[in-house]
Amino acid sequence: MSDLDEQFEQAQADVKTLSSKPSNDDLLTLYALFKQGTAGEASGAKKPGRFDLVGRAKYDAWTKVAGTSKDDAKARYVAEVDRLLGR
Repeated sequence: MSDLDEQFEQAQADVKTLSSKPSNDDLLTLYALFKQGTAGEASGAKKPGRFDLVGRAKYDAWTKVAGTSKDDAKARYVAEVDRLLGR
């Protein structure tokens, strides 16, 4: 396991320790970076219907990071968690 993978796993644990819930924008950013870092491009995922507002927002956030490599997405996820934790 690489150092980046270890940092990514630690960030996943650390994000659960936040004292307050992040904003919806922050949550969508975390979701998108997590999905891009673990699953890759959203192009293979089925686009949610127009009445699934939450699913659609998540999908749209994920497609905004299209083209980002898995490693870059993981690094950005770690940086985002660090920012939310005030590090």
